Amino acid sequence: MIPFSILDLSPIVEGGDASRALQNTIDLARHAESWGYHRYWLAEHHNIPSVASAATSVVIGAVAGQTSAIRVGAGGIMLPNHAPLVIAEQFGTLESLFPGRIDLALGRAPGSDPMTARALRRGGGDADTFPQDLLELMSYFTAPDGQRVKAIPGAGLRIPIWILGSSLFGAHVAAELGLPYGFASHFAPALMMDALAIYRQRFRPSETLDRPHVMLGINVVAAESDEDARHLFSSHQQAFVNLRRGTPGPLPPPDDRFTGTLAPHERAEIDHTLSVTAIGSTDTVHAAIAALVARTGADELIMVSQIYDHAARLRSYELTAALRDRVASQTANALRQG
Repeated sequence: MIPFSILDLSPIVEGGDASRALQNTIDLARHAESWGYHRYWLAEHHNIPSVASAATSVVIGAVAGQTSAIRVGAGGIMLPNHAPLVIAEQFGTLESLFPGRIDLALGRAPGSDPMTARALRRGGGDADTFPQDLLELMSYFTAPDGQRVKAIPGAGLRIPIWILGSSLFGAHVAAELGLPYGFASHFAPALMMDALAIYRQRFRPSETLDRPHVMLGINVVAAESDEDARHLFSSHQQAFVNLRRGTPGPLPPPDDRFTGTLAPHERAEIDHTLSVTAIGSTDTVHAAIAALVARTGADELIMVSQIYDHAARLRSYELTAALRDRVASQTANALRQG
Protein backbone atom coordinates (compact mmCIF):
# COMPACT_ATOMS: atom_id res chain seq x y z
CA MET A 1 0.00 0.00 0.00
CA ILE A 2 1.27 3.48 -0.89
CA PRO A 3 1.09 5.65 2.23
CA PHE A 4 -0.89 8.88 1.99
CA SER A 5 0.33 11.81 4.08
CA ILE A 6 -0.58 15.46 4.60
CA LEU A 7 1.46 18.63 4.17
CA ASP A 8 -0.14 21.52 6.04
CA LEU A 9 0.72 25.21 5.89
CA SER A 10 -1.88 26.06 8.55
CA PRO A 11 -3.72 28.37 6.14
CA ILE A 12 -4.90 31.74 7.44
CA VAL A 13 -8.06 32.59 5.51
CA GLU A 14 -9.66 35.93 4.75
CA GLY A 15 -11.70 36.88 7.79
CA GLY A 16 -9.72 34.51 9.99
CA ASP A 17 -6.54 34.70 11.99
CA ALA A 18 -3.52 32.62 12.99
CA SER A 19 -5.20 31.33 16.15
CA ARG A 20 -8.08 29.83 14.19
CA ALA A 21 -5.69 28.48 11.55
CA LEU A 22 -3.65 26.63 14.16
CA GLN A 23 -6.75 25.23 15.85
CA ASN A 24 -7.89 23.99 12.43
CA THR A 25 -4.49 22.34 11.95
CA ILE A 26 -4.85 20.42 15.20
CA ASP A 27 -8.41 19.43 14.30
CA LEU A 28 -7.32 18.20 10.86
CA ALA A 29 -4.43 16.24 12.35
CA ARG A 30 -6.78 14.42 14.73
CA HIS A 31 -9.05 13.50 11.84
CA ALA A 32 -6.11 12.53 9.64
CA GLU A 33 -4.95 10.06 12.27
CA SER A 34 -8.40 8.45 12.41
CA TRP A 35 -8.50 8.24 8.59
CA GLY A 36 -5.18 6.39 8.42
CA TYR A 37 -2.83 9.05 7.06
CA HIS A 38 0.79 8.09 7.64
CA ARG A 39 2.47 11.44 8.27
CA TYR A 40 1.37 14.95 9.12
CA TRP A 41 4.01 17.48 8.11
CA LEU A 42 4.12 21.23 8.68
CA ALA A 43 5.89 23.62 6.33
CA GLU A 44 8.22 26.49 7.22
CA HIS A 45 7.37 29.76 5.48
CA HIS A 46 7.91 33.27 6.79
CA ASN A 47 6.33 36.69 6.22
CA ILE A 48 3.47 35.17 4.19
CA PRO A 49 0.03 36.34 5.37
CA SER A 50 -1.67 33.02 4.57
CA VAL A 51 0.73 30.74 6.50
CA ALA A 52 0.55 30.23 10.28
CA SER A 53 3.20 27.48 10.56
CA ALA A 54 6.27 29.73 10.62
CA ALA A 55 7.37 28.48 14.07
CA THR A 56 7.32 24.97 12.64
CA SER A 57 8.84 23.10 15.57
CA VAL A 58 6.32 24.65 17.95
CA VAL A 59 3.39 23.65 15.76
CA ILE A 60 4.77 20.12 15.40
CA GLY A 61 4.82 19.82 19.18
CA ALA A 62 1.22 21.02 19.41
CA VAL A 63 0.06 18.53 16.76
CA ALA A 64 2.00 15.62 18.24
CA GLY A 65 0.59 16.43 21.67
CA GLN A 66 -2.98 16.22 20.38
CA THR A 67 -2.50 12.94 18.45
CA SER A 68 -1.18 9.56 19.49
CA ALA A 69 0.12 7.51 16.57
CA ILE A 70 0.48 9.48 13.33
CA ARG A 71 4.03 10.53 12.47
CA VAL A 72 4.49 14.30 12.76
CA GLY A 73 7.28 16.34 11.29
CA ALA A 74 8.62 19.18 9.22
CA GLY A 75 8.09 19.31 5.51
CA GLY A 76 10.33 21.03 5.85
CA ILE A 77 12.75 22.99 7.92
CA MET A 78 14.64 25.43 5.71
CA LEU A 79 18.12 24.85 7.04
CA PRO A 80 19.74 28.10 5.77
CA ASN A 81 17.46 29.94 8.21
CA HIS A 82 18.86 28.18 11.28
CA ALA A 83 22.00 27.13 13.08
CA PRO A 84 22.18 23.31 12.78
CA LEU A 85 22.64 22.92 16.54
CA VAL A 86 19.36 24.72 17.23
CA ILE A 87 17.46 22.39 14.89
CA ALA A 88 19.14 19.35 16.46
CA GLU A 89 18.06 20.51 19.91
CA GLN A 90 14.51 21.32 18.80
CA PHE A 91 13.96 17.98 17.10
CA GLY A 92 15.83 16.13 19.82
CA THR A 93 13.34 17.65 22.24
CA LEU A 94 10.38 16.67 20.06
CA GLU A 95 11.66 13.11 19.69
CA SER A 96 12.21 12.89 23.45
CA LEU A 97 8.64 14.03 24.07
CA PHE A 98 7.08 11.88 21.31
CA PRO A 99 9.41 8.91 20.77
CA GLY A 100 9.30 7.22 17.39
CA ARG A 101 6.90 9.73 15.82
CA ILE A 102 9.03 12.67 14.66
CA ASP A 103 10.33 13.30 11.11
CA LEU A 104 12.78 15.99 10.03
CA ALA A 105 12.70 16.93 6.35
CA LEU A 106 15.15 19.60 5.25
CA GLY A 107 15.32 22.06 2.38
CA ARG A 108 17.80 24.67 1.29
CA ALA A 109 15.38 27.38 0.12
CA PRO A 110 14.78 30.24 2.58
CA GLY A 111 10.98 29.94 2.47
CA SER A 112 10.84 33.72 2.39
CA ASP A 113 12.11 36.82 0.64
CA PRO A 114 15.79 37.91 1.01
CA MET A 115 15.02 40.61 3.60
CA THR A 116 13.09 38.16 5.77
CA ALA A 117 15.85 35.58 5.37
CA ARG A 118 18.38 38.08 6.73
CA ALA A 119 16.10 38.86 9.66
CA LEU A 120 15.82 35.15 10.47
CA ARG A 121 19.53 34.34 10.54
CA ARG A 122 21.63 37.44 10.88
CA GLY A 123 24.81 35.40 10.93
CA GLY A 124 24.47 35.02 7.18
CA GLY A 125 22.85 31.67 6.42
CA ASP A 126 23.68 30.61 2.89
CA ALA A 127 21.98 27.99 0.71
CA ASP A 128 25.41 27.18 -0.76
CA THR A 129 26.52 25.76 2.59
CA PHE A 130 23.54 23.40 2.81
CA PRO A 131 25.59 20.18 2.45
CA GLN A 132 27.99 21.22 5.21
CA ASP A 133 25.16 22.39 7.46
CA LEU A 134 23.36 19.12 6.84
CA LEU A 135 26.39 17.03 7.81
CA GLU A 136 26.86 19.16 10.93
CA LEU A 137 23.21 18.64 11.87
CA MET A 138 23.47 14.89 11.35
CA SER A 139 26.59 14.78 13.50
CA TYR A 140 24.66 16.18 16.47
CA PHE A 141 22.36 13.13 16.32
CA THR A 142 25.13 10.56 15.81
CA ALA A 143 27.33 12.25 18.47
CA PRO A 144 30.70 10.75 17.47
CA ASP A 145 33.35 10.18 20.14
CA GLY A 146 35.23 13.33 20.96
CA GLN A 147 32.52 15.71 19.82
CA ARG A 148 32.73 18.66 22.18
CA VAL A 149 29.48 20.41 21.27
CA LYS A 150 26.49 18.14 21.77
CA ALA A 151 22.77 18.51 21.18
CA ILE A 152 21.03 17.84 24.47
CA PRO A 153 18.44 16.49 23.83
CA GLY A 154 19.35 15.09 20.44
CA ALA A 155 22.59 13.16 20.76
CA GLY A 156 22.08 9.47 20.08
CA LEU A 157 18.47 9.80 18.88
CA ARG A 158 17.45 8.18 15.60
CA ILE A 159 15.31 10.85 13.97
CA PRO A 160 14.48 10.15 10.32
CA ILE A 161 16.02 12.83 8.11
CA TRP A 162 14.61 13.53 4.65
CA ILE A 163 15.93 15.77 1.89
CA LEU A 164 13.41 17.97 0.11
CA GLY A 165 13.86 19.50 -3.30
CA SER A 166 12.24 21.32 -6.18
CA SER A 167 15.26 21.10 -8.49
CA LEU A 168 18.07 18.61 -9.10
CA PHE A 169 20.28 19.67 -6.19
CA GLY A 170 18.38 17.84 -3.46
CA ALA A 171 18.28 14.68 -5.56
CA HIS A 172 22.08 14.59 -5.66
CA VAL A 173 22.38 15.21 -1.90
CA ALA A 174 19.77 12.60 -0.94
CA ALA A 175 21.33 10.01 -3.26
CA GLU A 176 24.87 10.63 -2.03
CA LEU A 177 23.87 10.29 1.63
CA GLY A 178 21.36 7.47 1.18
CA LEU A 179 18.43 9.45 2.59
CA PRO A 180 14.73 9.46 1.65
CA TYR A 181 13.80 12.15 -0.83
CA GLY A 182 10.70 14.34 -1.12
CA PHE A 183 10.08 16.31 -4.30
CA ALA A 184 7.90 19.44 -4.33
CA SER A 185 5.98 18.43 -7.43
CA HIS A 186 2.88 20.20 -6.10
CA PHE A 187 4.41 23.58 -7.02
CA ALA A 188 7.56 22.78 -9.06
CA PRO A 189 6.81 19.91 -11.43
CA ALA A 190 9.17 20.82 -14.27
CA LEU A 191 12.19 18.80 -13.09
CA MET A 192 10.30 16.04 -11.27
CA MET A 193 11.18 13.15 -13.59
CA ASP A 194 14.80 14.27 -14.00
CA ALA A 195 15.22 14.59 -10.23
CA LEU A 196 13.74 11.14 -9.60
CA ALA A 197 16.03 9.60 -12.21
CA ILE A 198 19.12 11.18 -10.66
CA TYR A 199 18.13 10.14 -7.17
CA ARG A 200 17.45 6.54 -8.13
CA GLN A 201 20.46 6.12 -10.39
CA ARG A 202 22.96 7.62 -7.97
CA PHE A 203 21.53 6.34 -4.70
CA ARG A 204 24.07 4.90 -2.27
CA PRO A 205 22.70 2.57 0.41
CA SER A 206 23.28 3.80 3.95
CA GLU A 207 22.58 2.79 7.53
CA THR A 208 19.36 4.77 7.14
CA LEU A 209 18.09 3.31 3.88
CA ASP A 210 19.04 0.34 1.70
CA ARG A 211 17.19 1.47 -1.43
CA PRO A 212 15.71 4.73 -2.80
CA HIS A 213 12.52 6.03 -1.24
CA VAL A 214 10.56 8.83 -2.92
CA MET A 215 7.67 10.95 -1.66
CA LEU A 216 5.88 13.29 -4.08
CA GLY A 217 3.73 16.29 -3.31
CA ILE A 218 0.34 16.57 -5.00
CA ASN A 219 -2.42 19.17 -4.73
CA VAL A 220 -5.69 17.41 -3.95
CA VAL A 221 -9.23 18.70 -3.68
CA ALA A 222 -11.88 15.99 -3.50
CA ALA A 223 -15.58 16.82 -3.37
CA GLU A 224 -18.94 15.36 -4.30
CA SER A 225 -18.53 16.48 -7.92
CA ASP A 226 -15.86 17.76 -10.28
CA GLU A 227 -17.61 21.14 -10.36
CA ASP A 228 -17.63 21.45 -6.56
CA ALA A 229 -13.95 20.57 -6.37
CA ARG A 230 -12.95 23.06 -9.05
CA HIS A 231 -14.89 25.72 -7.13
CA LEU A 232 -12.94 24.96 -3.94
CA PHE A 233 -9.62 24.86 -5.79
CA SER A 234 -10.07 28.42 -7.02
CA SER A 235 -8.92 29.64 -3.58
CA HIS A 236 -5.53 27.96 -4.11
CA GLN A 237 -5.32 29.35 -7.64
CA GLN A 238 -5.99 32.88 -6.42
CA ALA A 239 -3.40 32.58 -3.66
CA PHE A 240 -0.81 31.34 -6.16
CA VAL A 241 -1.38 34.23 -8.57
CA ASN A 242 -1.40 36.79 -5.76
CA LEU A 243 1.98 35.48 -4.57
CA ARG A 244 3.40 35.63 -8.10
CA ARG A 245 2.16 39.19 -8.46
CA GLY A 246 3.89 40.19 -5.23
CA THR A 247 0.62 40.82 -3.41
CA PRO A 248 0.26 37.85 -1.03
CA GLY A 249 -2.62 37.85 1.40
CA PRO A 250 -4.78 35.48 3.43
CA LEU A 251 -6.28 32.52 1.56
CA PRO A 252 -9.28 33.98 -0.32
CA PRO A 253 -12.74 32.43 -0.60
CA PRO A 254 -13.53 30.53 -3.81
CA ASP A 255 -14.34 32.53 -6.93
CA ASP A 256 -15.48 30.64 -10.02
CA ARG A 257 -14.87 33.71 -12.20
CA PHE A 258 -11.24 34.06 -11.18
CA THR A 259 -9.48 32.15 -13.96
CA GLY A 260 -11.42 34.15 -16.55
CA THR A 261 -9.75 37.34 -15.29
CA LEU A 262 -6.20 36.07 -15.83
CA ALA A 263 -3.85 37.22 -18.56
CA PRO A 264 -2.88 34.39 -20.94
CA HIS A 265 0.64 34.12 -19.51
CA GLU A 266 -0.76 33.89 -15.96
CA ARG A 267 -3.18 31.14 -16.96
CA ALA A 268 -0.34 29.23 -18.66
CA GLU A 269 1.86 29.57 -15.59
CA ILE A 270 -0.81 28.43 -13.16
CA ASP A 271 -1.73 25.46 -15.36
CA HIS A 272 1.90 24.38 -15.55
CA THR A 273 2.98 25.05 -11.98
CA LEU A 274 -0.06 23.37 -10.43
CA SER A 275 -0.19 20.54 -12.96
CA VAL A 276 0.53 17.81 -10.38
CA THR A 277 -2.98 18.07 -9.08
CA ALA A 278 -6.01 15.87 -8.47
CA ILE A 279 -9.20 17.94 -8.45
CA GLY A 280 -12.69 16.50 -8.64
CA SER A 281 -14.98 13.74 -7.52
CA THR A 282 -13.48 10.62 -5.96
CA ASP A 283 -13.34 8.90 -9.35
CA THR A 284 -11.51 11.85 -10.89
CA VAL A 285 -9.11 12.16 -7.96
CA HIS A 286 -8.45 8.42 -7.98
CA ALA A 287 -7.60 8.48 -11.68
CA ALA A 288 -5.18 11.40 -11.25
CA ILE A 289 -3.43 9.87 -8.24
CA ALA A 290 -3.14 6.46 -9.88
CA ALA A 291 -1.71 8.06 -13.02
CA LEU A 292 0.92 9.92 -11.01
CA VAL A 293 1.97 6.76 -9.18
CA ALA A 294 2.13 4.79 -12.43
CA ARG A 295 4.20 7.51 -14.11
CA THR A 296 6.68 8.04 -11.27
CA GLY A 297 6.79 4.88 -9.17
CA ALA A 298 6.38 7.04 -6.06
CA ASP A 299 6.74 5.22 -2.74
CA GLU A 300 4.59 7.76 -0.87
CA LEU A 301 2.34 10.70 -1.67
CA ILE A 302 1.89 13.80 0.45
CA MET A 303 -1.29 15.81 -0.15
CA VAL A 304 -1.65 19.58 -0.08
CA SER A 305 -5.21 20.93 0.15
CA GLN A 306 -5.45 24.71 0.37
CA ILE A 307 -9.21 25.00 0.89
CA TYR A 308 -10.91 28.08 2.34
CA ASP A 309 -13.67 26.33 4.26
CA HIS A 310 -12.39 24.06 7.03
CA ALA A 311 -15.32 21.64 6.81
CA ALA A 312 -14.77 21.26 3.07
CA ARG A 313 -11.07 20.71 3.71
CA LEU A 314 -11.83 17.93 6.19
CA ARG A 315 -14.23 16.34 3.72
CA SER A 316 -11.62 16.46 0.95
CA TYR A 317 -9.06 14.62 3.04
CA GLU A 318 -11.67 12.11 4.21
CA LEU A 319 -12.68 11.30 0.64
CA THR A 320 -9.04 11.05 -0.44
CA ALA A 321 -8.16 8.67 2.39
CA ALA A 322 -10.86 6.29 1.18
CA LEU A 323 -9.03 6.00 -2.18
CA ARG A 324 -5.84 4.57 -0.70
CA ASP A 325 -6.82 0.92 -1.10
CA ARG A 326 -8.07 1.48 -4.65
CA VAL A 327 -4.77 3.05 -5.68
CA ALA A 328 -2.79 0.26 -4.01
CA SER A 329 -4.83 -2.44 -5.74
CA GLN A 330 -4.51 -0.78 -9.14
CA THR A 331 -0.75 -0.35 -8.69
CA ALA A 332 -0.32 -3.99 -7.69
CA ASN A 333 -2.30 -5.15 -10.72
CA ALA A 334 -0.21 -2.97 -13.02
CA LEU A 335 3.00 -4.42 -11.59
CA ARG A 336 1.75 -7.99 -12.08
CA GLN A 337 0.76 -7.27 -15.66
CA GLY A 338 3.95 -5.35 -16.43
